[in-house]
Amino acid sequence: MAKNGKGSPKEPGEAKEKEVRIYSLATTANECIIFLEEVTGNRLLPIWIGLGEGQAIAIRFSGIVLPRPLTHDLLLSALKTMGYGVDRVVISDIKDNTFYAKIYIHKGASGAILDSRPSDAIALAVRAGCNILVEEKVFDRCQTMVKPITEDEVSKFKSELKNLKPEDIFKDIKEKKEGNGGKDDKKGKGSGDEQA
Repeated sequence: MAKNGKGSPKEPGEAKEKEVRIYSLATTANECIIFLEEVTGNRLLPIWIGLGEGQAIAIRFSGIVLPRPLTHDLLLSALKTMGYGVDRVVISDIKDNTFYAKIYIHKGASGAILDSRPSDAIALAVRAGCNILVEEKVFDRCQTMVKPITEDEVSKFKSELKNLKPEDIFKDIKEKKEGNGGKDDKKGKGSGDEQA
């Protein structure tokens, strides 16, 4: 592995990554949707996560400091105590409608990559104050939304959120099948952070 800044490893052939930030969090009775927006673009990537994970992100994202550490606070504290810094987190892949993430950490000139769920990686990132990135292939494999700009677009966006389902974010593979000579043979469906 090659080094990438601060001793953090960079994987061979690492894909193009786009910096994102949290655009919004929407909750339903039993789940939460986090929307990540491109910093230099207009795409929104929705990821379904659990209510607990959504709350962990929202608490820190809103600047609330609790008297006792939550799990992600404890993880960051443990890393710091062992001398590690958090460089960045990357939503790195999507396979079988499940998102994958990586946490890049460093200690002096050496670094490591930790496998993670996107919700945990993001919860850690908002505490560490590090960048959140999404590999371009993730945008390519999902049905992204366009960031609303006008008041009408914002109203339409809020209305669409009420009926949005996890499977709506996956591009119709059947359409791809028709466009690539029938090489794909299944249609993507999914739900949940660890499944979308």
